[in-house]
Amino acid sequence: MGKRKGSPLNHEQVIGSEPDNINESSNGKASIKGFNFIDERIMNGNWVNEPHADVIRRFFRLLAICHTAIPEMDEDTGNVSYEAESPDEAAFVIAAREIGFEFCKRTQTSVSTFELDPVSAKKVERVYKLLNVLEFNSSRKRMSVIVEDEEGKIFLLCKGADSVMFERLAKNGREFQDKTMEHVHDYADAGLRTLILAYRELDAEEYKEFRDKFSKAKNLVCADQERQIEKISNKIERNLILLGATAVEDKLQNGVPDCIDKLAQAGIKIWVLTGDKMETAINIGFACSLLRQGMKQIIIHLESPEIKALEKDGDKLAIIKASRQSVLQQISEGAAQVTAYRGSSQQAFALIIDGKSLVYALDDNIKNMFLELAIRCASVICCRSSPKQKALVTRLVKSGTRKTTLAIGDGANDVGMLQEADIGVGISGVEGMQAVMSSDIAIAQFRYLDRLLLVHGHWCYRRISSMICYFFYKNITFGFTLFLYEVYASFSGEPAYNDWLLSIYNVFFSSLPVIALGVFDQDVSARYCLKFPLLYQEGVQNVLFSWRRILAWMLNGFISAILIFFFCTKAMELQAFDSEGRTAGRDILGATMYTCVVWVVNLQIALAISYFTMIQHIFIWGSIAFWYIFLLAYGAMSPHFSTNAYEVFAETLAPSPMYWLVTFFVVISTLIPYFSYSAIQMRFFPMFHEIVQWIRYEGKTKDPEYCHMVRQRSLRPTTVGSTARLAAMANDRRDRTAINRR
Repeated sequence: MGKRKGSPLNHEQVIGSEPDNINESSNGKASIKGFNFIDERIMNGNWVNEPHADVIRRFFRLLAICHTAIPEMDEDTGNVSYEAESPDEAAFVIAAREIGFEFCKRTQTSVSTFELDPVSAKKVERVYKLLNVLEFNSSRKRMSVIVEDEEGKIFLLCKGADSVMFERLAKNGREFQDKTMEHVHDYADAGLRTLILAYRELDAEEYKEFRDKFSKAKNLVCADQERQIEKISNKIERNLILLGATAVEDKLQNGVPDCIDKLAQAGIKIWVLTGDKMETAINIGFACSLLRQGMKQIIIHLESPEIKALEKDGDKLAIIKASRQSVLQQISEGAAQVTAYRGSSQQAFALIIDGKSLVYALDDNIKNMFLELAIRCASVICCRSSPKQKALVTRLVKSGTRKTTLAIGDGANDVGMLQEADIGVGISGVEGMQAVMSSDIAIAQFRYLDRLLLVHGHWCYRRISSMICYFFYKNITFGFTLFLYEVYASFSGEPAYNDWLLSIYNVFFSSLPVIALGVFDQDVSARYCLKFPLLYQEGVQNVLFSWRRILAWMLNGFISAILIFFFCTKAMELQAFDSEGRTAGRDILGATMYTCVVWVVNLQIALAISYFTMIQHIFIWGSIAFWYIFLLAYGAMSPHFSTNAYEVFAETLAPSPMYWLVTFFVVISTLIPYFSYSAIQMRFFPMFHEIVQWIRYEGKTKDPEYCHMVRQRSLRPTTVGSTARLAAMANDRRDRTAINRR
């Protein structure tokens, strides 16, 4: 609220949670919901000693009066709470109360407050006669009340968006305009919702003329009623005197802005489909950095006077025709704006559309234009959306872009969207369990989505792709040795391996390590997945499971099989295998090749694994050890059962140095091609996850410049999120500095 501690106090007051002003109360006062501001310069009546005390008094008096909140007193405790149309209004009233302007009573014709009297230094009750309320709506973007104080003076108190308030200021009411505009931009950049506060004093004749015209317009029964009311209100809401600005933090769940920032850096396009009104949706967009200052907003709505007039007439066909034409025209104009800035990489666009317009934007003849425009925008917010519209928009994106869609929601009105998306994530919370029961995945809070996608999503993609590629490799390595032996034996039909060995290869000797790979492997830690969100793009771009990578693993399998077969056959050909001078037969050659295959495929997965656990060690070395145990046990059975494997290991293979030398050199030679390729790629052509691995290996994790350089690869000028917002602010400052130097 206001400026940072230690800076001069001026007329701007901000109700929110700027970090430098969030402090525990020094006097031990209990925290107040919706108010976390402490500044001794204006607290406890100290505002009367400030240079602009009169402006401060009018500022907080406006906050205490200009609203539609209703006070409710707890009979047991005597505490007053406020029922307001929005959390913002309640925050304004609470802030005014804590400064010393307590709103205590409302009737149909009056508003009562307790205010600090600067003269007597005591709180006194003041009653203001409530003459008129000019309500807020999306086209006016402001709210005003006209009140008469105890001295008979009539005041118009107004608060509204800066886009409509500054132009209504009088020439003598702009004393603080430049400073206020500067602060408003700073607050908006920080994701706070801002309002401008202003007032004017009305003379009796001017108010009497307004009252008569306003009453007459309110009593009109025609399609032009709202336009007449707006015209009369607009006339009196001029020549205002600026008091200051407010800024309110839209308190989201903990971690939501950071989560959205990480998802945006990961290259994930984020759309907001909400049932909230447009103003609330826009404010939420600023709060979570989906929107930012400098981002051009393309707003599509049906609030034009012509359509409102048709709605008053009740001609449904005319309304439909005019609405469809209006939406089509607004989409075309938006597309033209985006096209005009195509050459500017710094300009980002946001598309905001309400539910009424969405009805026509989803028509078969318009939906493709709407989708094309939405895709070209950095942010898309669909407000006042019905559950059916949420599902239809999700279907449009899924079918129109051919991309994988994920929907996340927490209420029953999100069920259709969750079921329509490829992946539905339900949040268990205050709105019940319908979303959770209809989703594929359930989480407790929105902020867990970044870990779900960026950490577990990346790990699972890598694990599954590596596991499938390895399945190709190990089966080709095993199967192609059989094929080569058949070629070598002129397709005699005699297999190189024993029948039981053929059957249990994929069950006992090569299955457990690949399961461990698919469950436990991590190329980078969870902390680095979140620190470098672009790692997620490896899955989106299918880097690890492309045909090129699959074929490369298959080629590796063929190479391994060829090396195993020819090294084994040539090493044992035409020479004594043991000390008794016997040469190797089919049983010895087959067992030796099988041993090499078991060693190679298990050591190959050991080279491919990035994160070893005890389970992986047990599975890899256990699979190799189990091969020798099985060969001993199987060979000890009767020849009727073990056939050509009878005592082949105990009597022939184990005593022979040739067997162990062949196994050692064949395994090393077979793994050299993969090891060499991996080393060259890692050194000269690293993928993004390998760059992150190098950062950790070379100890540069604490080098902010190096890490920032790598992370910058994940930022684009049109991305959303707090990081992109700060980058855009830095670019704007550089541009302004360059212009000033010129």
